[in-house]
Amino acid sequence: MSEIREIALGETKLAGRAMLALRPRWETVDAIVDIVDNRLRPLGYRLIGVFDGVSDEAVSVLGFRETFTSAWGQFVYVDDLSTLPEARGHGYGDSLVQWVKAEAKRLGCEAVHLDSGVAADRAPAHRLYMRNHMAITSHHFSVGV
Repeated sequence: MSEIREIALGETKLAGRAMLALRPRWETVDAIVDIVDNRLRPLGYRLIGVFDGVSDEAVSVLGFRETFTSAWGQFVYVDDLSTLPEARGHGYGDSLVQWVKAEAKRLGCEAVHLDSGVAADRAPAHRLYMRNHMAITSHHFSVGV
């Protein structure tokens, strides 16, 4: 039986492989730990994981932060949602989305937001979001500087 729980400071390594499945640009678990613990957590980033009871590491993770903007009011922003390739198709992503929606409600937020790429390999993620009643509401524009 799987368990969803928050991954605390000092435990970030347990999320490392699942995070690298989504963020390969960071190359190593140690780099992920450094970024999460030293750059993201001080800005309010929280990390939750699904633990399947077979391994000590999380098989699926979701990183988020509570924030406020003039456009959307108070909301939870999902930075990261990733499942180990070998653990996909077991509903772990759905469970994490349901967990973060409940947490946003508990925090008094108006919504949960996330951005997702548009490449063909993102289709399974988009199905996950749609299945959990998330709607495409805007386009995201960016430019390197």
